[in-house]
Amino acid sequence: MATDLEDIVEHMRRFAWPDYLVFVSMLMLCILIGVYFGFVQRKPNTESEYLMGGRTMMVFPIALSLIASFISGITLLGLPTEVYSFGIQYVYVALGVTLMGFVMGFIYLPVFHKLNITSTYEYLETRFDRRLRMFGSIMFTIMNIGYLPIVIYVPALAFNQVTGVNIHVITPIVCIVCVFYTCVGGLKAVVWTDVVQTFSMFGALVLVAVKGTIDLGGSDVVFRSAWNTGRLERPNFDINPTTRHTFWSQLIGGFVYWLQTNAVSQNMIQRYLSLPSVAAGRRALWIFVFGVCLLMSLCSYCGLLIYATYQNCDPLTTKLARAKDQLLPLFVMDILRDLPGLPGLFVAGVFSAALSSLSTCLNSMSAVILEDFVKPFVHKPLSQRTVNWIMRSVVVGVGALCAALVFVVEKMGTVLQLTMSLEAITNGPLLGTFTIGILIPWVESRSALTGGIFGVIFMSWLSLKAQYWVATGTIVFPHKPMSVDGCTYEFDRSLANATSTSVYTTDDIFPLFRVSYMWYTFLGAAVTILVSLLCSVLIFGRQDPKTVSPDLMAGFVRRYIHGPDVPSVQGNARVVVLTPNAYGKNGKTSHESAL
Repeated sequence: MATDLEDIVEHMRRFAWPDYLVFVSMLMLCILIGVYFGFVQRKPNTESEYLMGGRTMMVFPIALSLIASFISGITLLGLPTEVYSFGIQYVYVALGVTLMGFVMGFIYLPVFHKLNITSTYEYLETRFDRRLRMFGSIMFTIMNIGYLPIVIYVPALAFNQVTGVNIHVITPIVCIVCVFYTCVGGLKAVVWTDVVQTFSMFGALVLVAVKGTIDLGGSDVVFRSAWNTGRLERPNFDINPTTRHTFWSQLIGGFVYWLQTNAVSQNMIQRYLSLPSVAAGRRALWIFVFGVCLLMSLCSYCGLLIYATYQNCDPLTTKLARAKDQLLPLFVMDILRDLPGLPGLFVAGVFSAALSSLSTCLNSMSAVILEDFVKPFVHKPLSQRTVNWIMRSVVVGVGALCAALVFVVEKMGTVLQLTMSLEAITNGPLLGTFTIGILIPWVESRSALTGGIFGVIFMSWLSLKAQYWVATGTIVFPHKPMSVDGCTYEFDRSLANATSTSVYTTDDIFPLFRVSYMWYTFLGAAVTILVSLLCSVLIFGRQDPKTVSPDLMAGFVRRYIHGPDVPSVQGNARVVVLTPNAYGKNGKTSHESAL
């Protein structure tokens, strides 16, 4: 018997008191962890302790924190929808993630760890000058402020789907909890809450996968329906860069994207630098690679599972799920609504992903603001009380701004696409700038800054213009087969036949704007490096590589420039190289000469 769509939606909103209890328990546990590290475990209240955990953190908690920090609610909710709509072609990005592990572990990580820095962007001043440091810090700040509201908004949509609670009721509560434990407990509280949240994320996905598979009658049903509709597919070796996902875009484009977010972003590097050695950092890196690949596999399987369940009545077409990010929550309430407490466990897992990403960004922002925007401009050392006040004020201020910007994200639907474009605008030029510093020692500061600025301008033009064409419906990515023939409830059938109203066609658009988004970070980095090299050759001239401290280069570059016997500062000694020319002709840094 046919049922009205609204009745179905209300019927699925059975978030009972056990579910609220599970969700609130997760928030309370985060608060208690913050209280423990802030008040019970009495450690010296220093900058290093607050931002870096005293640089004595353990490998496994840091590795789980890295996984939780990178995997946000956007990934947990977005990846199943991606696989549901387009198939598993995206999942081959795991090859790029693995390649990133090798490159980061042997090229980028040893350089940062050796310098014993707090802010990643200190490297840019050490290698180039203060202008490059400010460039990197500003790009990082812009990216985070644009990204944070979405981190909270997307899981709030999921909460709204299963409970009906307004997003502006839940987002301030979650932000206050996150700000509290980050502000009070510092990095250690962030890391240990991330550990709890990582297990919560994995537990929620395993629960959904197992229960959904049992209801369908086994995994063979899932894979058969996926294979028959082309969702379970071999790698696409098409070399056309405008194809949305190919083997090459996932391997090369994915490698470059993950390299930027993991190897040079303050959000991630700060955790690696809290470990006592490079070897410990590499172990954490490979646990991170394995954990992320496993989590993506679970999310992808859930996407196939959702399709096998709704293959005859697509909830996105009927608007049973009003937004794409509500597809997985809809599925969860469908299969778990008669099991009190389990929907709450799933929602707790989604918000765990959001809290971990938010707390990581807040902690990293406090480090960047203090190290890059305050310390370089004061003429005398700051007292410990002033440092503590600044770090905690940044956490509170950015957290409040995040909660406020949720209103903007909600009212302007295209802001979601716009913010992802901002990420592409900053990621590529930042990776290009760091790569120049570590691998190309004959490029000096003016050339690197010109390349970085040009890269930002180019990526702004490319990504914003491309997103405009996507938003207007001119660039359309064809979905895998969908059907509404088996629906047992009434809905607006005209929605199933809706088409784009754009007066343009895809062929009318300049090919560069049709390039897959997976290539954006690669393009931004490539343009930055290319322009920097051209400026070195044609305008500003080459820098003598021997004037660059060997500790600022990758190992194989250092051996090529300075020979195999040049000493390198090891351990926890901090390299102080204030300008590129501080490395003198005698083969010693100013710091080493003082020693």
